[in-house]
Amino acid sequence: MYACAKFVSAPALLGSTPAPQNALLQAVRREFHASSVSRDIDTAAKFIGAGAGAATVGVAGSGAGIGTVFGSLIIGYARNPSLKQQLFSYAILGFALSEAMGLFCLMVAFLILFAM
Repeated sequence: MYACAKFVSAPALLGSTPAPQNALLQAVRREFHASSVSRDIDTAAKFIGAGAGAATVGVAGSGAGIGTVFGSLIIGYARNPSLKQQLFSYAILGFALSEAMGLFCLMVAFLILFAM
């Protein structure tokens, strides 16, 4: 309704010169173009989606790695209980490395989200 009211009340449409067609075409073109604000919102949504996806993949991979490390610890301890201390120290090292990769991915996701 607003677009129709703008066409009817435009003073250029009252004259008999070919200008009304130009004014009408300019008004129609203006209605279909995306504003810079909507483009900025679309770009921000893309960055938020990319950051959330990177964080999800990184944290999921870290969780899978930690599960694998402690699963292997249980299997190794069941096979050879005399190596309990050495296996546990290796498991803690594997846990730390897996968790660090997840935190690095989370850091990159926050950089994408807030720095760009």
